Amino acid sequence: MAAFWVPRFLRVALLLLLALAVTGSVGAVEHDQPFRRALPGYEFRFPTDHAAHPDFRTEWWYYTGHLSTAQGRTFGFELTFFRHALRRPDGTRRSRWALHTLYFAHFAVTDEAGRTFRFQEKVSRGSLGLAGAETSRYLVWVEDWSARLEGQTQRLRAGREDMGLDLTLFPSKRPVIHGRNGVSQKAEGEGYASHYYSITRLAVSGSLAWQGQSYPVTGEAWMDHEFGSNQLKDYQVGWDWFSVQLDSGVELMLYLIRHRDGSIDPTSSGTLIRPDGGSEHLPLSAFHVGVLGSWRSKKSGVTYPSGWRVKVPGYEVDLTLTPTLADQELITQKSTLVNYWEGSVTISGTVAGKPLQGRGYVELTGYDKESRPDI
Repeated sequence: MAAFWVPRFLRVALLLLLALAVTGSVGAVEHDQPFRRALPGYEFRFPTDHAAHPDFRTEWWYYTGHLSTAQGRTFGFELTFFRHALRRPDGTRRSRWALHTLYFAHFAVTDEAGRTFRFQEKVSRGSLGLAGAETSRYLVWVEDWSARLEGQTQRLRAGREDMGLDLTLFPSKRPVIHGRNGVSQKAEGEGYASHYYSITRLAVSGSLAWQGQSYPVTGEAWMDHEFGSNQLKDYQVGWDWFSVQLDSGVELMLYLIRHRDGSIDPTSSGTLIRPDGGSEHLPLSAFHVGVLGSWRSKKSGVTYPSGWRVKVPGYEVDLTLTPTLADQELITQKSTLVNYWEGSVTISGTVAGKPLQGRGYVELTGYDKESRPDI
């Protein structure tokens, strides 16, 4: 999930309004066939499943990572591509102008030493080559931003000269599939789920443009890919998602889906990934996340949790996650109209009594009561 699930930040009414803004006309938006649901028994195939899955209504490709210059200056980054379909493909020949899919992209950089956070956003329609996601190979793009597979490596490009990146990513581990029997459950009931996998460690090299300078950078990244059609219910208001990369080679993904009354949905879960790439599913009962503080945004007025203690008793994991910068909030008025917090964190703690350090990312959605994802 960043995890996450559908329709991540997306509202049908908003999509139609955006379509009007982009195209000047909505035209006939058809729902001839129901979208495919995420059901148990799905068998992932790689690299095929890196590509798009248009039979499902919503899909996203999601990257976070940490970069360093040769002088030791450090940055966090997030780059996410969202695909939201208005109708399922049925093989009918249609005009190249026909409205069938909308694409969104968010790109953020955290300058940790400079105590600065910035983000950019894009929205476009999936026609006339403006944006798209191919099904025969991994290539997704929104205008001049893109993510693609080139041989065994992935290539990311986004941004502008004052804030941009051009990165090559090589997987250090094989993909790990979250959940059980091919599905990551998000609510009670059949189909309230997604197909969700991650590549939890990728070696990164390339360049970062920042404040008029271009920096050669290296580092590590995390990739999420998730697709589904109707994952959450109306009593669920948002989620807290955590990705952890420890120096020992262990990774951890956890998500907590929150109800309107503040309780945590019992389908919330996680995955522990060992240094050899093997993984263990973690039900909600296997871990605990405690909040250590809070931060209030001056821009949106929203109060978010800030700082966490994560425990996985069965594996003797006890970690503290600290934001590298309190203000890592995205206010996406030009695309998804949702305020959320997505930021880099430093990690310290112990595993089996041994002190360890690490880096990670945290995503917090649904804390703005006036701007919650329609999930």
